[in-house]
Amino acid sequence: MKARVKTHLTLKVTQESLRNKNLILEEKVRQRTRELKETQVEIINRLSLASKFRDCGTGQNVLRISHLAEMLGRNAGLCPEEAERLALSSTLHDAGKIGISDSILMKKGKLTKDEWTHMKEHTNIGSRLLAGSNSQLMQDAQTIALTHHEWWDGTGYNRGLKGEQIPLIGRIVAICDVFDALISERPHKDPWPVDKAFEEIQSRSGTHFDPRLVEIFMEMKQAVIDLIGKTD
Repeated sequence: MKARVKTHLTLKVTQESLRNKNLILEEKVRQRTRELKETQVEIINRLSLASKFRDCGTGQNVLRISHLAEMLGRNAGLCPEEAERLALSSTLHDAGKIGISDSILMKKGKLTKDEWTHMKEHTNIGSRLLAGSNSQLMQDAQTIALTHHEWWDGTGYNRGLKGEQIPLIGRIVAICDVFDALISERPHKDPWPVDKAFEEIQSRSGTHFDPRLVEIFMEMKQAVIDLIGKTD
């Protein structure tokens, strides 16, 4: 009887020890996962800032596009995890501009035909730069870099995709990127008034932009205006 009790107690102690070790291991795995995610986010933020500074942009431009994309994504039906991933991956939409010469990026006048052809290559450059990752976040970033200049009517670049052939995240960032560009100062233009920028987005519904997304974006107008006030 004593031997049986002793065996039972020993087994219980062993099980408790294993349970504690498993809990410690699980916590270490969670901590390592958090560290990897934080490192990944930091790399993305640094890359996005590098591309924006080369394009006369600022960290505020990156932040604004990120928030706009997340907001539009949520309203368009993305789940919270997808919308959060979009907020991060969208910041690399212009990563390919790292490969475009300053004489083109900083030019104040209209680009020549050859210069414009070279400028359009930034989508392909960005796609190549971000390719090959097993991370869903980086895969989304590659998709956005490649497709955010495609047009709903098929006249965009560089693949000539049309309608829903364009991935949803690419269609979302297309609107946010153009809107931000319109209200921002650039070497070749002054910032547009916000109301005029909204009118321009609406005027491109069905040609440049997905009509459903434009409708949602227009419904977000006050929230967008509030966001601009926070990021200016």
